[in-house]
This record gives sequence, structure tokens and C-alpha cells, in this order.
Amino acid sequence: MKVFISHSHADAPLAAKLSEGLERSGLDVWDPVRNVLPGDNWAAEVARALEESQAMVVLLTPHSINSPYVRREMEYALGSRNYSNRLIPVVVEGTANLPKGQVPWIVRQMPSFQLDRRGTAVQPIADAIRGNG
Repeated sequence: MKVFISHSHADAPLAAKLSEGLERSGLDVWDPVRNVLPGDNWAAEVARALEESQAMVVLLTPHSINSPYVRREMEYALGSRNYSNRLIPVVVEGTANLPKGQVPWIVRQMPSFQLDRRGTAVQPIADAIRGNG
């Protein structure tokens, strides 16, 4: 299953650790930091990855909730059949009190997962993606 990681540029190191953990659990992860090469059309590559993915993990941090790109990616996932029951909000440790108005109300209603700043303990996230969580 292909998983799209939605995050802000500032959270790229944590997203990379999360991606590695999800890949170790057998998932195919798409992360723009690793998958968009210099000279690539960034928007086209992201659009293709969004169309091809079946799950999205969105890292919720102060940086990401202020990112128009992350917001658009979440909106895409919410409206796409490909992502049915597979939009996985992940709150990063220490950022549990995100402003409610910044996180779409429907995402706040979804079960979310906690991730420490080291990016460890990703198995519950992988299980949720597979529908086992």
C-alpha cells in the first residue's frame, strides 16, 4: 500500500524518520523530500503521488497546521475515495494543544496517534493504515 506523508518543510527530519519506520513495517511511503528530485515539477509529482496513494499520514505540528500545502493535501484526502478511512492524523509530542480552528473539524473527530520527536513507535500508525488499528 502506498502512503503519502503530508508535513511541513520544517518537519522534514521527523517525517523522514516516520517514513523509515513505516517502510520497515512493509509500507511503500512517498515523501516529497525523498521523491521529488531537483528539476522535477514539484506540483506535478505531488499530484501524481496523491492520486496513486491509498493512505495519508498527516503530521500535525504548529508548522504544518499553518501550511497551505498541508491543508490542501488533507482536503484532497478527505474528498478522495482512495483515502477512505485512511487519513491518519499524527500529533507530534509536545504539540497536543494545536489551535482548534487551524485543524479541520473533521480531522479533529478522527482517531489520532501520538509520535515522539524521535519518530519511534510507528507500529500503531502502520496498523491503522492497514486497517488493523
